[in-house]
Amino acid sequence: MPELPEVEALTGFLAEHLAGRPVARVFPVAVSVLKTYDPPLTALEGRTFTAAGRHGKFLDLSADGLHLVIHLARAGWLQWKEHLPAPPPRPGRGPLALRLRLAEPAGAGFDLTEAGTQKRLAVYVVRDPAEVPGIARLGPDPLADGFTPEVFAGLLHGERRQIKGVLRDQSVIAGIGNAYSDEILHAARMSPFKLAASLTEDDMARLYEAVGTTLREAVERSRGLAAGKLKAEKKSGLRVHGRTGQPCPVCGDTVREVSFSDSALQYCPTCQTGGKPLADRRMSRLLK
Repeated sequence: MPELPEVEALTGFLAEHLAGRPVARVFPVAVSVLKTYDPPLTALEGRTFTAAGRHGKFLDLSADGLHLVIHLARAGWLQWKEHLPAPPPRPGRGPLALRLRLAEPAGAGFDLTEAGTQKRLAVYVVRDPAEVPGIARLGPDPLADGFTPEVFAGLLHGERRQIKGVLRDQSVIAGIGNAYSDEILHAARMSPFKLAASLTEDDMARLYEAVGTTLREAVERSRGLAAGKLKAEKKSGLRVHGRTGQPCPVCGDTVREVSFSDSALQYCPTCQTGGKPLADRRMSRLLK
């Protein structure tokens, strides 16, 4: 799933490639991705892109008073193309969900695609990004200047959930998903199962530092890359997430995994849990 660093880099790429360029046509190949109908998607045609922004994991493309807002969800992606195929795309079983063609340079534009069977890619055309329910619910952005240690402590105050779940909750902090919450907790040397309410002042300071450092380093690694290279960059920069069975780059211990019904987390026992593997309840049930 694209998270804050990838969406931030994608925002920069699109700001460079879209600003000042008018929209020729928009083709909704998979109508299910459209979450708004007024204004219609066709209202973008003839308008000129003026800016690209980000709200958490949402892309916000401004075009003469309207906003094309995109949430890539778990398996969606934006593919930039200098030369789109000339024939209009046809609905089908393929991954293509939407195509946007620019008037100039002729033939350039992007495709929105989504792999897999769980279709969660979402596209909105709104006059104000706050009209998108997911944006209206967002917590503060962890890269914003106002995201201070005091603000962070206030967000976690009284939280009785495990810290992994709190970091992923978009209404608490915007933009952190499954992958970077694993990376942040590894950098903070903290168990993903630790209760947020039990954090000491030292824990809080360590976690706050890990949030900023992990996300900023990921953004810097991705800055300036073409859209098509961002996925590979994300994967190459991860230390524990998606690396079950591999050695931890910090201590050499084996990275372990805890599986859930629709996701999994990865962690290093030596760095994060005092050398003790966490219980994987799903695997335990399978082995009974």
